[in-house]
Amino acid sequence: MLDESLLDTPEALSEADRRGLLRGAAEAGARVRTAARHSAEAGVNDLKPDGRPRAVLIAGPGAAAVCVADLLGTLAGPGSPVIRLAPTGVAPAAGALRWELPGWTGSVDLLLIATPDGTEPGLSLLADQAYRRGCAVVAVAPAGTPLTEAVEGAHGLFVPLATAPYEQDEQQLTASAPGVLWALFTPLLAILDRVGLLAAPPDALEKVADRLDHIAERCGPAIATYSNPAKTLAAELADALPVIWTEGVSAGPAGRRFAAALAELSGRPALVAELPEALASHSALLAGPLAASADPDDFFRDRVEEPPALHARVVLLRDRPLGGLTAAPAARDLALSHDTPISELEPEEGAELETLAELIAITDFAAVYLALASGA
Repeated sequence: MLDESLLDTPEALSEADRRGLLRGAAEAGARVRTAARHSAEAGVNDLKPDGRPRAVLIAGPGAAAVCVADLLGTLAGPGSPVIRLAPTGVAPAAGALRWELPGWTGSVDLLLIATPDGTEPGLSLLADQAYRRGCAVVAVAPAGTPLTEAVEGAHGLFVPLATAPYEQDEQQLTASAPGVLWALFTPLLAILDRVGLLAAPPDALEKVADRLDHIAERCGPAIATYSNPAKTLAAELADALPVIWTEGVSAGPAGRRFAAALAELSGRPALVAELPEALASHSALLAGPLAASADPDDFFRDRVEEPPALHARVVLLRDRPLGGLTAAPAARDLALSHDTPISELEPEEGAELETLAELIAITDFAAVYLALASGA
């Protein structure tokens, strides 16, 4: 059950935030600036690559690394393959995970390692394997970890992870926390800008940080629910199954990030799909037992003794589609025809990185508020 009164009590939110999630979301802009500074100090801005890599391989554990790979692949576009190396192992523990390079990996490829831990032996072995193949290596991880030595031994580039004092606990660092995402993502953006796979110069990263600061002001714990888009979304998703529909290139990875954050931070399932295909793939779902109109007896449910039935709620995340073509009207018609409520988020105008940052920031705040208010 969601305690909606908690949402408008900043002191109670702070007390419930034992993992520092709200602070991580509020400090996202500062984390981008710190990570950009770490990248510059590591020499990223001075790199003079011989050319674009044939392929970019990304390795790392957990939801944050998955999201980073998704984001970079989307921003780089289909002409520059970005491939995530999924780990194998018997458990998600750092010592049990292993990564392998594809057989074709060689000197014309680039390996990016992103981890909030840095103690994984499998990543150290991967860096050594890349060195023996002649593949360039860049790693973002906490300083002073075994991975630091492995990357230096492979003659690679190491960028220290931008951390906060309250994130010294390993469990906090490996969560789908907003601060972790931006600490890993920002240096890799700077790297791929230097090798020519995407455009993320220092001034663009500064604009991303400014947009994240703006969202933190709009969505902070002191802002009341009625004027706070993140708190509003969290309240709307109480006792609902989020069905996340995305439209626009940038909205796709933002929606998948939202679903992952809901699962890891608040323990809530979510479905995600891109428009217009989502209208076909989720049509039967909205017409089934999850539709709000599927349980007419719910009106007579004892609101105190009986738990609420789980019904779908569509969350439409939109970036501005090219050419003005949009499936949003059809999405609204489909949802409302099945009495399914719909929430919509659309970023303010700006460059692709800025609109992407806004969608991620608002949904990150919403996932955190949902986790705190539901006692997760």
